[in-house]
Amino acid sequence: MTYCVAARLNAGLVFLSDSRTNAGIDQISTFRKVIVYENPGDRCITLLSAGNLSISQSIREALQLHTLVDPDEELPLTIWNARSMFDVARVLGSTIREVHRREARALREQGV
Repeated sequence: MTYCVAARLNAGLVFLSDSRTNAGIDQISTFRKVIVYENPGDRCITLLSAGNLSISQSIREALQLHTLVDPDEELPLTIWNARSMFDVARVLGSTIREVHRREARALREQGV
């Protein structure tokens, strides 16, 4: 089981997630499941992930480059030019759907 949690405290924000990817009798593998996208002085977005590591990694990498074309916007939306957390959530959702469209069939065929 994997987990992630965020808490808002008077002193600031705290983000936590486990790092275990699998465990056997003799081996425990770990991978960082917290990523920070930061443009100092402009924005800091923290993404926590849990669940299938390959899917999380695909989404994490694609999110840095993904654009959401919106006819109401002058430029395609990215996490780097989004004006609100709502827009960031829209870009993230679009990225997740794109990874799903690309990978779902192969994952399903492998029983994932």
